[in-house]
Amino acid sequence: MINRELIEPFSKLELLAKQVVEGFITGLHKSPFHGFSVEFAEHRIYNKGESTKHIDWKLFGKTDKLYIKRYEEETNLRCQIIIDTSNSMLFPLNQKDENSLNKLSFSVYAAAALIQLLKNQRDAVGITFFDKEIHKHFPAKSNPSQQKIMYHELELLLNKHVLEDTSSTQSARALDQVSEIVHRRSLIVIFSDMFEENSDLEAVFAALQHLKYKKHEVVLFHVTDKKQELDFEFENRPYHFIDIETREEIKLNPNQVKEFYKKKITEYTEAIKLKCGQYKIDFVEADINQGFDLILQTYLVKRGSMLK
Repeated sequence: MINRELIEPFSKLELLAKQVVEGFITGLHKSPFHGFSVEFAEHRIYNKGESTKHIDWKLFGKTDKLYIKRYEEETNLRCQIIIDTSNSMLFPLNQKDENSLNKLSFSVYAAAALIQLLKNQRDAVGITFFDKEIHKHFPAKSNPSQQKIMYHELELLLNKHVLEDTSSTQSARALDQVSEIVHRRSLIVIFSDMFEENSDLEAVFAALQHLKYKKHEVVLFHVTDKKQELDFEFENRPYHFIDIETREEIKLNPNQVKEFYKKKITEYTEAIKLKCGQYKIDFVEADINQGFDLILQTYLVKRGSMLK
């Protein structure tokens, strides 16, 4: 049976993405993304007088003959967009205003805009959803039919309001899986709050390093509600807090723990930021209260200027 939603000319999300991209494309004097894949193609015999830069010395040691490594450059980009769909990404819950975003909807809208931008460049793009592990994966393609399917899958995420019993975060495991299944030398764009089930940062750092080992370029959009999750801004009164993922409950006045909480969450965030710097991963602070279009445009303009 044909799913009519998948054959509509444009979905609501796709139309919004087109409008957003058209709105800030004038601020991008050149594409912020470029193909950077260079892959080995074949050997050929070395001709006297040529540069020795690409001689395969290991092969010379085996054959006692000089061969040149020939490489093939791929001008088109492959981009894999990775979205954390765990329960913590549904914060804040029960939005009063339909225009208000939680972390998941922020990520969905930003991802849709990126798909449109890459589509305009005729680049290949795919999406991957994860919580404890990967549960949906579309490899990077420039196929229009797959792009429509991806928009449809993103729209389904916008309608996700129910907390799932098994939907906690284990980004380290998922990112390791991504490293193995995504084509080498891809652009990996991650949307996640990086709140781990066991706060195992070492495992997360190892997974990020694994991505870089596979020659991927990595961009991490650290998606948070800065006011509540980082600055811990609540009224001076008793609250009943419930952990979205573990269901642990605690009753307290936020002012009693605010200083300690902010110290710990700052240390946690700074540790991730520091490792990203060491691994040459773009770390983007994405406060959902600023709007996905502003965060995305600011990053793309900055990135475009750095590539000049």
